[in-house]
Amino acid sequence: MNLVPRDLMTEIPVSSVDFRNAMRHLTGGVSIITAGRGRDITGMTVTSVTSLSVEPPTLLVSINRDASSFPLIKRHGAFGVSILNADQLDVAERFAGKGGLKGADRFAGAQWVTSVSGVPLLVGALSAFDCEVEEIVERHSHGIVIGRIRDIKNSTRNAALAYWHGQYVAVDQDEDAVKLADVSVPARGRRGV
Repeated sequence: MNLVPRDLMTEIPVSSVDFRNAMRHLTGGVSIITAGRGRDITGMTVTSVTSLSVEPPTLLVSINRDASSFPLIKRHGAFGVSILNADQLDVAERFAGKGGLKGADRFAGAQWVTSVSGVPLLVGALSAFDCEVEEIVERHSHGIVIGRIRDIKNSTRNAALAYWHGQYVAVDQDEDAVKLADVSVPARGRRGV
């Protein structure tokens, strides 16, 4: 690999609009981040959840430091992650700010269970994680929140909610596998594919 020395590279500023447009091509699983306890709760819709480590079970999420969830996560040292199933579009939109609801009002219309740490987890989510904050790395406009998993609740559902090109998309493993097999998946053992 031939790398260009940094001093020979011309720095071209990347606009935030260009960056957002490019990132729209990355399909992301949709999750709800919850924070706080009692009536002092809030949450937000994100696509920035990713696993960090299996030993110990750890994940990370990138959260805007201006988001209402960020100070509650810092104060309480815990947060919840609920990975949405394809039927939970209304929850995704509500926690993304559609309808103007904020704080505890966003939790209306769905069933929640209180986790060990006290944060709400969505009933019926594909998976829900109770996380203890291990570290927060603040960079630019966001905080990278590293959470050690304290509890997991899994459902038997298998249709996920994803976000791609500014739209929510249902991904159903069974239905989509059949569709792909009909149109594009090469037969096993076929050469040259």
